[in-house]
Amino acid sequence: MLTLTSPVETPLHRLPAAAKLAALAVFTVVLFRLSSPAGLALALAVVVALHLPWGARFAAHAGRMMRPLWPFVAVVALWHLWVSDPRGGAVVVLRMAAAVAAANLVTMTTRLSDMLAVFEWLATPLARLIPPRRLALAFALMIRFIPQLSDRLRQIADAFRARSPRRPGWRVLVPATLAALDDADHAAEALRARGGTE
Repeated sequence: MLTLTSPVETPLHRLPAAAKLAALAVFTVVLFRLSSPAGLALALAVVVALHLPWGARFAAHAGRMMRPLWPFVAVVALWHLWVSDPRGGAVVVLRMAAAVAAANLVTMTTRLSDMLAVFEWLATPLARLIPPRRLALAFALMIRFIPQLSDRLRQIADAFRARSPRRPGWRVLVPATLAALDDADHAAEALRARGGTE
């Protein structure tokens, strides 16, 4: 779960983590300023174009990281079709897809240690309340855990469907919670084995 960085080395890996995170923040603000499907489609096309020069393996890895987003896209699209607002649905879906794809691109091309250093620097003003390294580690682990938890929830739902004709629904919440706690325990053990957060 700490290895979401792409195995394919690209020039983007050599860019400073702070610059990439700042660019992501600016890009996200721009996305929320755009309100037309055409503008948001262009923004998504730019993000997709940034994935393509690095080969099929890199693009396939990016595609796999986008899989947890598709159920949300389907729900949003169906809702806006239900309320007869296809334009609004297109805006939300395109904005969401562009933001997640851009965030994934940064995650794929940035080592956890580099991201941790940036978060630690940003948390320096809070040093009197909480050690910056601990806060930075919490942010970095949150970023890394979200796709892992989504994949684990999908695996549990698939296992339930294979054993029962009923829909998984709320029935997967308990095993998913236990799996999340187990993953967190393994991550904690790994951190302790490497010297903790100090």
